[in-house]
Amino acid sequence: MAGKILGIIGGMGPEATVDFMDKIIKTTPAGDDCDHIRMLVDNNPQIPSRVQAILGSGESPAPVLVQMARNLEKWGADFLAIPCNTAHLYYSDIKNAVKIPVLNMVKSARKRILSELPDIKKIGLLASTAVVVTRLYHDVFKEDNIELITPDEKQQQMVMAIIFAVKANQWTNKQLQDLQKLINELIARGAEAILFACTELSVIAKGIQDFGVPAFDAAQILAEEVVHIVKG
Repeated sequence: MAGKILGIIGGMGPEATVDFMDKIIKTTPAGDDCDHIRMLVDNNPQIPSRVQAILGSGESPAPVLVQMARNLEKWGADFLAIPCNTAHLYYSDIKNAVKIPVLNMVKSARKRILSELPDIKKIGLLASTAVVVTRLYHDVFKEDNIELITPDEKQQQMVMAIIFAVKANQWTNKQLQDLQKLINELIARGAEAILFACTELSVIAKGIQDFGVPAFDAAQILAEEVVHIVKG
């Protein structure tokens, strides 16, 4: 797909979308402007909350996500990426609404982890509450007999506090320290690797120097897949 145009279903949240674009740019082998990947971006912060919808207190974002996908296809995108793990709960709706390929962040993360750690048995998962309760990643890894370790209820509240701090552009070193505590707890419970399955978490995870175990960022993996598809 050399020279193809990427369409990004963004806005979930805005900073995470910009961070995803930055990941693509920094991953792309380029010597000049013309070597970079053309992107069409719908950075729409008005998409209904995925978390509230899954937890039963808000409207479904599916119709908006589907319309965004159709618009990007109409505007000339050759394939789509969704830099939001929770939005992948609506992946089938989006994929079935367009004729162009739609990358799957969840499956890409699984493929990368298994390729690098084929014997892994326990992964620490840091994600939104919606992703955890719907077992989006649990179901993908179930066939591999891999256990996903998640924070307890109180710790998950800390995860969501970090996520919302990033969405509000109000995160500080405190959120970075809290994230480190969560990682340490998952490792203490037997996690052999950490998977960041929320694009807000990946925004600040870059500030951690040593994870103690292999760490995987679903957004970075997706960005690398985009570059591979376009650049080979």
